[in-house]
Amino acid sequence: MLDSTELPDDIAALKAMLVAAEARNQRKDDRIAQLEKLVAAFRQAAFGRRSEKSDPDQFDLALEDLETAIAAVHAEEDAEDRAARRSAKPRSA
Repeated sequence: MLDSTELPDDIAALKAMLVAAEARNQRKDDRIAQLEKLVAAFRQAAFGRRSEKSDPDQFDLALEDLETAIAAVHAEEDAEDRAARRSAKPRSA
């Protein structure tokens, strides 16, 4: 969480930070929705009516999709953390 002393005094910079935060939240919401759909599809394949007739390779494909999506979320969070740490440091003149 940002401390009030770390926030810039410039209104334009504050607006830019707010827009960036909102875009980041929207991307996270989209990722969550995508992951929830993948989990629902996996549950249907694993426990649905025809689960006993399903090919076991289909489970591997569903798990691979989940792992790929989770890795993308982690990579995005790491990039945001690095960017936040980089911008939080004051520049020396």
